[in-house]
Amino acid sequence: MKIALLGYGQMGKAIEKIALKRGHEIVLIVDSKTINYDISIADIAIDFSIPSSAKSNILNCFDNNVPVISGTTGWHNSIEEIMALCDQKNGAFITATNFSLGVHIFFELNEQLSKMMSNLNNYTTSIEEIHHTKKLDAPSGTAITLAEGIIKHTDKNNWSLDVTNDQKTLPITAKRIPEVTGTHTVSYTSEIDTIHINHTAHNREGFALGAVVAAEWLVDKRGVYTMKDVLGI
Repeated sequence: MKIALLGYGQMGKAIEKIALKRGHEIVLIVDSKTINYDISIADIAIDFSIPSSAKSNILNCFDNNVPVISGTTGWHNSIEEIMALCDQKNGAFITATNFSLGVHIFFELNEQLSKMMSNLNNYTTSIEEIHHTKKLDAPSGTAITLAEGIIKHTDKNNWSLDVTNDQKTLPITAKRIPEVTGTHTVSYTSEIDTIHINHTAHNREGFALGAVVAAEWLVDKRGVYTMKDVLGI
């Protein structure tokens, strides 16, 4: 594949390394200094930019018939609009709050556990996420996806970063610690015991590999897909 990298921070560089190792070609790198570029030279684009750039990057791909993978978070208030435009322009699109293959297994475990715990009212539910200090958004997109998975199957109707006594609101704690790639923990706590499920990323390679695998899967397709489609789960 001929890949365009939209965003060339730590994730962009990690994706470049994995893509080259898997036999692909990087034909375009777009960073904050890039002004004009031709996205149409690429077979597919992988966007790990910043929230203020992600939407325009994605729309540019749709306009030029280039499938696009987006791992940028913090812009998903526009997701419904983007999905509609993808269909309208016959584009191809996958977005995820986290492209780690292991995290998507974790998402499935989270939903299954929330179903099992839904009728056990003596447990309180909480989420904690820990990331490096350069991460701009809080809570993480991954934590929000976990929260949405719990809300879907329980009587919770919202999540909040604030400590709350509202039993219908799911609390999320976000911590920023230097050199932490990403740790997410879902906890169910009662007076008798505590149940944790946890995912810890040891490095960025898992995120990069997942993005490249998703790109390999999407390159000849049209439509809006998810990592569930990529993984067949």
